[in-house]
Amino acid sequence: MMVSKGQIWLANLNPAKKNNEVGKIRPVLIFQNNILNQSDYPTTIILPLSTKLIDDAEPIRIRIHKRESLEKDSDIILTQIRAIDNSRLIRRLAQLTETEWENIKAHFLEIIA
Repeated sequence: MMVSKGQIWLANLNPAKKNNEVGKIRPVLIFQNNILNQSDYPTTIILPLSTKLIDDAEPIRIRIHKRESLEKDSDIILTQIRAIDNSRLIRRLAQLTETEWENIKAHFLEIIA
């Protein structure tokens, strides 16, 4: 299974350890660079998506519209970054555009700066 940054995959995030952590089987954005993605590294850095949309939530949430196999508009939750074992990734759903990827990177840098 080969993942690439900017792809959206379905992943099993269960079990969630705390109430404020995102769990369930849900779409996630591959946030890790392709050097690691193409290696034998056993985990992948992701950002989870939610269909519980919150308007005007930037920079902590970025809205993306349904496409390919992503069936609903979703918010990417930038504050829930985590690494997951590669075995949690189920299947590829969609790909972000370059403009969307750059927007997410800019908002992420705003959060950590």
